[in-house]
Amino acid sequence: MAEVGRKILVITGPTASGKTGISLELASRFNAEILSADSRQVYERLDIGTAKPTVDQLLSVPHHLISHVPITSTYSAGTFFRESQDVIQDIQERGKVPLVVGGTGLYVRTLVEGIFDSPEVDPQLREDLQSELEHRGIEPLFARLQQLDPNAASFVPMTNHPRVLRALEVCILTGQPYSRIRRERMKKPKHKVQVVGLRWNRDALYARINSRVEQMMEQGFLDEVQDLLDRGIDPSSNALRTVGYKEAIAHLGGEYGKERMIELMKQNTRRFAKRQYTWFRKERYIDWIDVSDSTSAAEVTETIIDRWT
Repeated sequence: MAEVGRKILVITGPTASGKTGISLELASRFNAEILSADSRQVYERLDIGTAKPTVDQLLSVPHHLISHVPITSTYSAGTFFRESQDVIQDIQERGKVPLVVGGTGLYVRTLVEGIFDSPEVDPQLREDLQSELEHRGIEPLFARLQQLDPNAASFVPMTNHPRVLRALEVCILTGQPYSRIRRERMKKPKHKVQVVGLRWNRDALYARINSRVEQMMEQGFLDEVQDLLDRGIDPSSNALRTVGYKEAIAHLGGEYGKERMIELMKQNTRRFAKRQYTWFRKERYIDWIDVSDSTSAAEVTETIIDRWT
């Protein structure tokens, strides 16, 4: 078991791909504790809409970074990286096996590659750059980045507006090239990881997504969202800018009926899964396992164990 624990196993894949069931099966086999790599399950009170493990599942295996921060907080990839390194080390020091599970691609990437410990944001500078973007477009901003840091301009895509703005911010704030600061302040992970991805046929995955949305409604998802609004949670808060919650808030506000809300939740969740796959396809470190409705969690677990060990 200690041999297995030397390389951290990460289970990833799109929403509704069966990560929870397989992770519980693996955890029972290896005396493991599960660390969530999900940018929405980290928030309190976002339960049904983020498909958190059930109470019984959470009690059966220790879980970390689930319902970890208040819904009014902002939780970043940098915070996840820092906290996940500490959690992994703590689990190992107690003689147990860390098992990372989640579909947030950026979080998984930090475990593999590390993360840039960037300088603090200057709100006024960011507002100025954002205003320039809105009024003049990205071209003059990218031209300025090319002037200040040609190296950064070679790997930051002009189409990725947030990255262009952030690179410019760092150049202006520090008076040094973003590429140099990034190289000097890159935090590396303490642990080697192996990433296994669950890959489904598109139509089968979409059917699972549609079924999950129906199940969420049966579990009382609208009551969950109404409770958040009754508590005074700002609908525009970062945590609620999430597929499912956005559509439910619009429905409860009278923008459209329940059937239209369900239709949009299914449609937008399918689109979200497609975006996840687009991200994952670029990540060369993922070892894919093909999964179908006829594949049991136990079978997938055996395949993962064979590759992991």
